[in-house]
Amino acid sequence: MRMPDDYDEHSGMTSTIVSAMIAVTIFVVVILIAVLYINDKNNSRRNHNQQNSSIQASGGAVSSVTTSTDIEELLTGSTLSPDDFDFWDMYPEPTKTPAPTEAPPAVEDPSTDGKHTLIKYADDREEWVLINPYLPQHDFDFTKLVCQSNLMKYYENGRKTSFAGVDISKQQDSVDFARVKKAGIDFVMLRAGVRGYGTGQLLLDENFKENLEQAQEAGLDVGVYFFSQAITVNEAVEEARMVLDNLGGYQITYPVAYDMEFIPNDTARTDALTREQKTDIAKAFMDTIAGAGYKTMLYGNKEWLLKEIDLSKLTAYDVWLSQAEDIPDYPYKFTMWQYNYEGAVDGISGNVNMNISFINYADK
Repeated sequence: MRMPDDYDEHSGMTSTIVSAMIAVTIFVVVILIAVLYINDKNNSRRNHNQQNSSIQASGGAVSSVTTSTDIEELLTGSTLSPDDFDFWDMYPEPTKTPAPTEAPPAVEDPSTDGKHTLIKYADDREEWVLINPYLPQHDFDFTKLVCQSNLMKYYENGRKTSFAGVDISKQQDSVDFARVKKAGIDFVMLRAGVRGYGTGQLLLDENFKENLEQAQEAGLDVGVYFFSQAITVNEAVEEARMVLDNLGGYQITYPVAYDMEFIPNDTARTDALTREQKTDIAKAFMDTIAGAGYKTMLYGNKEWLLKEIDLSKLTAYDVWLSQAEDIPDYPYKFTMWQYNYEGAVDGISGNVNMNISFINYADK
């Protein structure tokens, strides 16, 4: 049996054990807390790494030290809008080099392209007309053209190859052909007759036969022309026969010319004719003259020859060009040129039309 003192000793031993147990417990608790803390840190790090992996997989970039709380605060507390992230405009798109384009075709100048010729109309209009490459073109070198003693002359290799002429009608009244010959004139073109542009009546020039006889007596070569206002082929043939009848037994050395032209400041019976009709009428007249054995030719100014008739149907006949210029610019072949409407020649009262022939019809 124990005595109380024994309990005191046991009681001291028990306190020591209790203290040891408490210390162990505290130690265990500390260990547990440390373990829990370490686990919590590992869990937090694991979650954070998973979030970073998710963001990186979706193309995002978040700092390794940014927590989910920080991200939430950034998303919920930011004042930025989607437009603030539209930074692509900071980098301008590169300027595209335009694709090379074909240059528009150059427009040729008709005054210098050598393919056109200018027509000046009576009403001051101008028109560039395409030159027909299939029609015979003249080959004159007009640097060889000179004016001497008021007469136009053409020289080749230093030798004059042209012939001076005038054309005469009753408007020149009485002409002294001997003086005309002495003035250097080689030939005359006499008006045989006319058809009235209003009435259509055929009229013989009042001075025709007298002029013809006196010109031949003076030693001048003679040709004739007829002023036509025929509106049918039959009328053209009628005009040609009138000329032939009045030539009678006269021997002329220069051509019989057909002359149809505009009537200025009045209405003419030929105004309504088409280009084709005028061409057929001119051809009928010249065919009739040629059929009788005479040389024949077509008279006209540049407008008439290029616009009013079809030269491609009349290439068998020579052309007598009427153009009052220092240098003619008619592109096609011609053999005679009326270059002055107000010439002056001794033996002729008043003005007279001046001509040059580039060939000697007396030798043809």
